[in-house]
Amino acid sequence: MRDNPRSKARTPIWQAIAAALREDISEGRYTAGDKLPTEAALAERFGVNRHTVRHALSQLVEDGLVRTRRGAGAFVAATPTDYPIGRRVRFHENLLAAGRRPEKRVLALEPRAATRGEAGALELSEGAPVLAYHGLSLANGQPIALFESLFPVERLAGIEAALGVTSSVTEALAALGIADYTRASTRLTAQLAGATEALHLHCREGDPLLRSTGVNVDSAGVPLEYGRTWFAGDRVTLTLEG
Repeated sequence: MRDNPRSKARTPIWQAIAAALREDISEGRYTAGDKLPTEAALAERFGVNRHTVRHALSQLVEDGLVRTRRGAGAFVAATPTDYPIGRRVRFHENLLAAGRRPEKRVLALEPRAATRGEAGALELSEGAPVLAYHGLSLANGQPIALFESLFPVERLAGIEAALGVTSSVTEALAALGIADYTRASTRLTAQLAGATEALHLHCREGDPLLRSTGVNVDSAGVPLEYGRTWFAGDRVTLTLEG
């Protein structure tokens, strides 16, 4: 028996409007500080009543993309952060270059055994000891990415103590005598936010995320870090550099 198309759940119209406005902001039609069209104008554009528009704007306010002032209207509070991914990926440098205030929060430092996939990426034996660094990246106080970085413990003696002093991977590696490292590979995929990602990134389950998987190596090409990062899809524009 075929499903009745009318019986399938449809996206609420207010969510569709919020997504359209989010795309307008992401593509630069409206930038930080710009005033959005009035509720009446948006209602006419989307063919809905003002209550539906208000619901959509409330969601964008909750997401941190829009702010409202009584009697003045709705304004763009933030635009997506440009985040280049090339041979050298440096969180603090990238955000400072984009005019944002960088911040990293350590959620957990977890010594454990490497899985088969992690061991392969780091060129280790399965079950070899690694340090998992779970953290949150923020721009101007707004969460933009959740990440997990894995470090080979035997190759990087003292990495846990170094990361206990600083949240910066670059500074922690420098403390171990590694002055430079580069990105050997990057893989980007799209996925939907689960409960954990939604909690940390202040978004909703099912919101779009960009997942980056990469391996960083030292000057001799030896893997130092295997990282997985989940970027909030509407807050970051990833740029691939040669």
